[in-house]
Amino acid sequence: MRSITISSTNNGFIDLMKIKVAARHISYRTLFHTILILAFLLPFVFILTALVTLEGSVNKCSSFDCLGRRLGPRLLGRVDDSGRLVRDFYKILNEVKTGEIPADLKLPESFDKLVSDMQTNQYDAKTFAFMLRGMVEVGITNTLYKYRAFARQWGSGLYSLRHTSSFGPTLPGGEYVLSLEDERCLKHVCLRSLSFPIEKFERDIRESKFAELMNKHFAASSIPKGIHCLSLRLTDEYSSNAHARRQLPPPELLPLLSDNSYHHFILSTDNILAAAVVVNSAVLSSLRPEKIVFHVITDKKTYAGMHSWFALNSIAPAVVEIKGIHQFDWLTRENVPVLEAVENQNGIRDYYHGNHIAGANLSDTNPRKFASKLQARSPKYISLLNHLRIYLPELFPNLDKVVFLDDDVVIQRDLSPLWEIDLEGKVNGAVETCRGEDEWVMSKHFRNYFNFSHPLISKHLDPDECAWAYGMNIFDLSAWRRTNIRETYHSWLKENLRSNLTMWKLGTLPPALIAFKGHVHPIDPSWHMLGLGYQSNTNLEHVKKAAVIHYNGQSKPWLPIGFEHLRPFWTKYVNYSNDFVRNCHILES
Repeated sequence: MRSITISSTNNGFIDLMKIKVAARHISYRTLFHTILILAFLLPFVFILTALVTLEGSVNKCSSFDCLGRRLGPRLLGRVDDSGRLVRDFYKILNEVKTGEIPADLKLPESFDKLVSDMQTNQYDAKTFAFMLRGMVEVGITNTLYKYRAFARQWGSGLYSLRHTSSFGPTLPGGEYVLSLEDERCLKHVCLRSLSFPIEKFERDIRESKFAELMNKHFAASSIPKGIHCLSLRLTDEYSSNAHARRQLPPPELLPLLSDNSYHHFILSTDNILAAAVVVNSAVLSSLRPEKIVFHVITDKKTYAGMHSWFALNSIAPAVVEIKGIHQFDWLTRENVPVLEAVENQNGIRDYYHGNHIAGANLSDTNPRKFASKLQARSPKYISLLNHLRIYLPELFPNLDKVVFLDDDVVIQRDLSPLWEIDLEGKVNGAVETCRGEDEWVMSKHFRNYFNFSHPLISKHLDPDECAWAYGMNIFDLSAWRRTNIRETYHSWLKENLRSNLTMWKLGTLPPALIAFKGHVHPIDPSWHMLGLGYQSNTNLEHVKKAAVIHYNGQSKPWLPIGFEHLRPFWTKYVNYSNDFVRNCHILES
């Protein structure tokens, strides 16, 4: 309590009056409610302030300015409804997307005409959306149509195109003729707008094609798990089973190995399953299998497995001999120095076993040429087994006439008439590959195998000379021994090594084309059909009629990349009931 004194003058007297006044105070209840309300409000104020501050940093405005922009229109009753308009327009566009464009709707020819029509006719939103859709679809159609027409005209030299739309003038025959204005549009507008996606698409396709070829090359160079298993199991059988080590042929049949009244086949391979198919198909297709003698040559690591297979799987009445390279006394370093250099030279090994992409300019080649280059770099081309055919007269000194077979062939007819063909003094009876119905396979000349920019090649060879095929060849060994074919082969191999493989790069055939030059007798193409390993559009009727079919190329029938419709011609001669084949999961496809 405090007192207040009030004085007043009345007739000269001073009156004093004291009044007691109570002091004003705030109750605790009011204070509590005030603090409680502020506790609820302050967090919302803080959040709003933070949002305004962040918006200010983005929109370059002060906090008060942004707050004014946000709250001003609401306080004045003017709310921004652009978001609602956009949502409504999206809804209309979705309705128009699936609807039919009215037949009587006239589409403007340009954007300016569209704006003018909108101002004049005051279209509703749905009509405007239909007009927009129609203009976009017509524009895309005309652009692609013009691009196609222009590409055809530039690609073929023709200046007319079959009429496929109502755009542009037409001739009586229904052909569409490009005007100069159209061509100018295509050159400067249409092609420019389409060039980037088209070029990227083509580049992606090209890169994918090269990647596919590389993967196929690696697959072709690999050994399938089942075939590797078969070799290991048969090798183990050779060491543990005396019957697998029995002499081939039996002692009483040894004289037949040098009897020229029999039909002698020579096969050089390290693939046991492929060798089994070649031998089985020859015996089963022969009219006189008892006259057949097979000489199978393999390397040291495969010898035991190869011997086990033919010891445990008789081909009687035919005769088979298994020999390893290490068992030929004639194959010494002195007799084959060039081939030893081919196998051991680091540069050569890097070429065939190294990175096939490094240093290659893929922009200067096409997939077909690249595939040929990859095939030329197959590691088999530096294998001695692949070069053995050039030494047949020395390896089989007692034989006069033989048929040499590759391991990727299948015999479908009796081949005994081959021994009756008169080679007219020539050494090599072979099918020529420069003429025939199949332009992909039968179009090979010397230019396809040699580098004619090399002076030695251009000096000694004719690029238009017809090539011939390895894979099934009749060799007159008696006539061969009177020639210098082996010396010529070695001489050109040395030259190619000295030139760092710049004369040719495709294995054993190019030096053979040179060495056998003038010593080849062409035989009927029906005896030997090629190309089943590198093209899928082979004529199946021709395959059925051919005496020997050859899976030359990467797509061997025992590989996963083999052509499915051509594989049955090979698998029919595989014995899938054999225990070793079943245990290695070599299943019939």
